[in-house]
Amino acid sequence: MGDKIILGIESSCDDTSAAVFKNNINLSNVIASQKVHQAYGGVVPELASRAHQQNIVPVVHQALKEARLQLNDLDAIAYTKGPGLLGSLLVGASFAKSLAYALNIPLIEVNHMQAHILAHFIDDEIQKAPDFPFLGVTISGGHTQIVKVKHYFDMEVIGETLDDAIGEAYDKCGKMLGLDYPAGPQIDQLARLGNPHQFQFSKPKVSDLNFSFSGLKTAVLYFLQREHQKNSAFIQENLNDICASFQYTVVQILMDKIFKAVKQTGIKNVAIGGGVSANSAIRKALLQAEEKGKIRAFIPKFEYCTDNAGMIAVVGYYSLLQNRKANTPTGAKARLHLNQL
Repeated sequence: MGDKIILGIESSCDDTSAAVFKNNINLSNVIASQKVHQAYGGVVPELASRAHQQNIVPVVHQALKEARLQLNDLDAIAYTKGPGLLGSLLVGASFAKSLAYALNIPLIEVNHMQAHILAHFIDDEIQKAPDFPFLGVTISGGHTQIVKVKHYFDMEVIGETLDDAIGEAYDKCGKMLGLDYPAGPQIDQLARLGNPHQFQFSKPKVSDLNFSFSGLKTAVLYFLQREHQKNSAFIQENLNDICASFQYTVVQILMDKIFKAVKQTGIKNVAIGGGVSANSAIRKALLQAEEKGKIRAFIPKFEYCTDNAGMIAVVGYYSLLQNRKANTPTGAKARLHLNQL
């Protein structure tokens, strides 16, 4: 197979993104974020889908412009089929299908969760790709999973959250603290100024390699309510320490499960992905574990952590290599298991 030019389209939640790749090399990766949701403290599905409709044509146009290519230069189009918000997914799916049919080029359906894992295989000098097999740890606002990755499309979920995802816990606790949505980056920034051992939050006891963050969220809520009764200005006076203590607990929960997965599988290659993989404390903990010889850490470039079309395009490339094309595309699917497609 010669060089292939692939357009990737990502619209699973509240970011509209388009990327143009030559094989697994990034020529452009454009993201339009939606600020409208901040006023509501979370993503409003109907507003998200409307914003995608407004953004998708300009974003695709900009991606092609930055890549210095035309529509007729495209060899294939890859799009996010799921999982995600159905209305948002339908915008990207409809656009991708229509454009592929008009250009008479292959259309490739991509699983969003696989894409977060395979983002490590984008040819970029800043990041390195793990050897197979490796443990893929997907941490985002909607998902928390530990995945045994045997090959590009041979993956097995060996641990996942039983309730809230890690990013959801950040946002919910951030709301309790009076922070704007999304709260994750703000908590991370404030935590750098605080004492992670100032307050103690219990870690949930969950069997096997599964996670639970609902209990931690409840513990933070009750803690804040108790302290507020004693001092109405408690949050304002202790915000940095609260954020640092909460984040320390989250990182400990995550790392405990990673070490357990390494021990059970014998696989030391650990690759993180998803929006929360941009968190500085998690990155630091992984690198410290690597320094101690416990794991080999693979951390994506910041550009490929959050939802982006670059990861969709690179999955499109590896799909073409294995002749995985959508002969009868079904559009979008809000719920999609990791190995579906």
